[in-house]
Amino acid sequence: MSNRSLESLPPTGALDIENGLSLVPRVKLLLTVHRTDYSVKPVDEWQLKRSLTDFLRSSFSVTVPEDDIDVRRFKDLNKRKREDSVAQGALFIRDLSFLSKRSRSKIDDVTAGEDDVKELEKKFLNWRRSVVDKMDGIELNLEGVKFRLTVAVPASDDFDGMKKEWEDLYAFGGRGHSRSGRHQPDTIVLRGVPSRWFAEPRVSSKPSMLVTHTIFSTFGKIRNLNVAEDDDLGKTGDEDGGDIVSGLQCKIVVQFEKYSDFYTALKVLSGRSLQKQGSLLKADYEVIWDKDGLFRNARSETQEKSSRMLPLAAVNYRSEAHRRQTYFSRYSPDNVRAKRFKE
Repeated sequence: MSNRSLESLPPTGALDIENGLSLVPRVKLLLTVHRTDYSVKPVDEWQLKRSLTDFLRSSFSVTVPEDDIDVRRFKDLNKRKREDSVAQGALFIRDLSFLSKRSRSKIDDVTAGEDDVKELEKKFLNWRRSVVDKMDGIELNLEGVKFRLTVAVPASDDFDGMKKEWEDLYAFGGRGHSRSGRHQPDTIVLRGVPSRWFAEPRVSSKPSMLVTHTIFSTFGKIRNLNVAEDDDLGKTGDEDGGDIVSGLQCKIVVQFEKYSDFYTALKVLSGRSLQKQGSLLKADYEVIWDKDGLFRNARSETQEKSSRMLPLAAVNYRSEAHRRQTYFSRYSPDNVRAKRFKE
């Protein structure tokens, strides 16, 4: 698929990629619950979900299934300070078709023009901002217990925010980069995707480099690729809930040859979920740009190790050469003792 096709993808459009996978649009909102009274009663998850679904339906005419609201309570509320949060989670709005229907012109998710896409992007961002502004700070009365809700868009879903972040970093010469403007990010980091979706069918359940390379080649030519198990995403010791089974999720780091391919890939992946053909599961991954220079640091470590080994090899070579020279000088024909024969 060409960059032009990817760039013309509106924020409410889905994208089919390799290996039966597709990227589907969604709005993800991070939820944090604080108590506003002296009660230490835990949050009633069912009541909280019901209150949020009713609020969204009445305020925005949006229907959100309870399964798309994830709330995790913190343990040991008696040990937490009053200003500490008592629960956190996420809310997903997956049906965004109403944004296209309300648009001034009918926008087809596949054949949208550049002006139409920009119009829909602006409308989408304004609508998402209005939802956050209206939900952030609301008070909830759950069976007589009062709570305050904090709502925010995750950094991995804020493409404009990430873009501004790397532009500011490189513009001011951060991390030793020059100010010439040549240095640009080229690597994305994807976390929270099922390992088996990137594995070779009927071969292994572990992610395959070959399959992963084929999938991400949709966005452009790849320079470096790394795939590893990732079981620590979103894990904290204070939350109630079961442990994550090891090996179910993986972390993927992709370095592209061109900045334009990196830019398009991050923009398309941001604000979407991954879905597998024939599966009802939606992988609500996180995607960010690489701030730590993972491949660059690995290459530097390799070069540093090589540079340390070269002098050592030279010393060993000189020592061996000196030893051989000493050996041959001692037993060369010029230094051999004259044999004594009986006459």
